[in-house]
Amino acid sequence: MSEAGKGLVMVYTGDGKGKTTAALGLAFRAAGHGYKILAVHFMKGRNYGEAKAAVYLPHFDVMKAGREKFVNRDNPDPEDLRLAAEGFKRAKEAALSGAYNLILLDEIIVAINYNLVSMQDVLDLIDERAPGVDLVLTGRNAPPEIMERADMVSEVKAIKHHYASGIKAREGIEF
Repeated sequence: MSEAGKGLVMVYTGDGKGKTTAALGLAFRAAGHGYKILAVHFMKGRNYGEAKAAVYLPHFDVMKAGREKFVNRDNPDPEDLRLAAEGFKRAKEAALSGAYNLILLDEIIVAINYNLVSMQDVLDLIDERAPGVDLVLTGRNAPPEIMERADMVSEVKAIKHHYASGIKAREGIEF
């Protein structure tokens, strides 16, 4: 658990839609209070609406650390590995330097589950970050090791989703 002044670790996990949206809502709130934000989107290369909106906010940096294609869990493309490594390197440098108040590691949990980023590297980042740096981690199937180190864990549960009735992903809703 975090100590006073150490910063918080917040996790949004679960099988429902809205983990990234919740994390970004928190980041937008923090930006409104003058926080410097870095959002690293693992496994995402599309020009999502949130990345487009973030350019209008001061001190809100966004990095895409993925391609538009889905990652093959059993045989990730070398480019997927390279992009994830670059994204993690940037996040780690930011977390250790204290240059950002809040770092959002979007889909980092899925990147761990796909072996694009090592669990131990993420745990070390949590433990070694500069004082006062808040971390937000998102993705399905958060492992117990991450949840134990977190100060807050919220589970987004799927109850109903429009995909099930054949409605395709829409700009402004899914991306």
